[in-house]
Amino acid sequence: MTSAASANETAGAGNGSAARPFSAFERMVAWRYLRARRKEAFISVIAGFSFVGIMLGVATLIIVMAVMNGFRTELISRILGINGHMIVQPVDGPLENYAELATKFAAVPGVTMALPLVEGQTLASGRAGAGTGALVRGIRPEDVTKLKTVSTNIRAGDLVGFAAGQGVLVGSRMAADLGITAGDTITLVSPEGDVTPLGVNPRVKAYPVSGIFEIGMSEYDSSIIYMPLEEAQLYFNAEGIVQSIELFVSNPDDVDALRPQIEQAAGRQIFITDWRQRNQTFFSALQVERNVMFMILTLIVLVAALNIISGLIMLVKDKSSDIAILRTMGASANAIMRIFFMTGAAIGTAGTLAGVALGVLVCLNIESIRQFFSWVSGTVLFDPELYFLSQLPADMNVGETVSVVVMALSLSFLATIFPAWRASRLDPVQALRYE
Repeated sequence: MTSAASANETAGAGNGSAARPFSAFERMVAWRYLRARRKEAFISVIAGFSFVGIMLGVATLIIVMAVMNGFRTELISRILGINGHMIVQPVDGPLENYAELATKFAAVPGVTMALPLVEGQTLASGRAGAGTGALVRGIRPEDVTKLKTVSTNIRAGDLVGFAAGQGVLVGSRMAADLGITAGDTITLVSPEGDVTPLGVNPRVKAYPVSGIFEIGMSEYDSSIIYMPLEEAQLYFNAEGIVQSIELFVSNPDDVDALRPQIEQAAGRQIFITDWRQRNQTFFSALQVERNVMFMILTLIVLVAALNIISGLIMLVKDKSSDIAILRTMGASANAIMRIFFMTGAAIGTAGTLAGVALGVLVCLNIESIRQFFSWVSGTVLFDPELYFLSQLPADMNVGETVSVVVMALSLSFLATIFPAWRASRLDPVQALRYE
C-alpha cells in the first residue's frame, strides 16, 4: 500500500509538472541526479571536471581581460601624463612667439595646459663612464610644476635647481644605469654643435642633476631628461624659438572637436597631431591582442561545456529505467527534458558563479599574487623592462564581466539541450526491456 501511494504521489507530481514547467517535482528530481551515489561515481567525476573547467575558464577570462584593460589604462595614463594630447607645430616658419601662442591656446575652453617644447637626441654619460641615448626635453621651469606626472614623482633631489635654470631632471632608471644621484653631474653630447670652418663639432656639456623622477613607465624613466627651456634652446641651437607646443586637454577623446578652435587661436598655419595618431600602431596592436586572447580563452569554456554533454549523455544512459518509470507514471516528454536540462544547467551556473568569484578575488590581489610567485620562483615576473610598467595592473570592466558570464551560461545551456532532448525521446518500453 505504501509503495502504491508513493507511486500515485509521484505520478500526480509528474502530471502536475506537465502543467507547471520547472515545478518543485522537476527540480527535486534534477537535484537528485546531481547527487552522486556509489555506482554513479564516474558520472559525478565528469560533472566535477565540467564544473572545474567552467570555473577556471570564466576566472581566466575575467583575469586576463582585467589585466589587459589595466595594462592599457595605465599605459594611456602614463603616456598622456607626460606627452601632450595635441601637438602644434608651425608650417609657415619657426615658432618665435611661442609664449603668446601658449597663452592663447591655454585660454581655449577644454585646454588645461600649453607647454612650449624643444626636443633633441643626445648621448648621456655619468661618473662611471657608461653612456646611453637620451631624449632631452626643454621645458619652462614654471611648466614643470604643472606637469604633475613629473613634479609629483621626484624621488631624489628637488625642483629648486631646475627652477633656477641650473640643473636637469633625470629619469630614475637612467640615473641607475649611469650611476648618478641628485647633485651629481651628467654629461650630454649632441651631434648638432658649433659650426666651424672644419665642419660641425659635437657639443659636449655637463649639467648638475637637480632631481630624479620616476614615472613608473620604464621607457620614459630610462630615456628622458628635462632641461630648462632657455638652456635647451642654447644647447640645440634654437635660440628664441621652440619646435612645438604641446596641449593638454580635459577630455583626450574630444581632441577632434578642439581642432577648429586651436587653429583659430593660432592665427597662422599650423599642423596638429593628437595622441591617437602618434600611438595608433601601439594601441591597435593592444586591441587586436585583447580580442584574440578573448577568443582563445573562450575555448576553455567551450571544452568544459562539451564535458557537460558527455556527462549528461552517460547520466541519461544510466537513468534510462528511471526515465521509463517516470514516463509510465505520467511524466511528459517535456518534463523529462526539463529535468535533465536543469541538471546540466546547474553545473554550468555553479561553475560560472564560482569562476566570477575566483576571478574577482584574483583581480583584487593581482599584485600580491605576482610578488608571491616571483618570490617562490626566484624570478622577476612581469619585468618592467619588457612590459613598461613597474606593477601588474588589473582593471575589471563591468560590461566585459557581464559578457563573459552571459557567454559561459549560454554555452552551458546550449550543451545541455541535446542530452536532455535525447532523454525526452527515450521509449519507456525499450528502456525497461534494455534494463
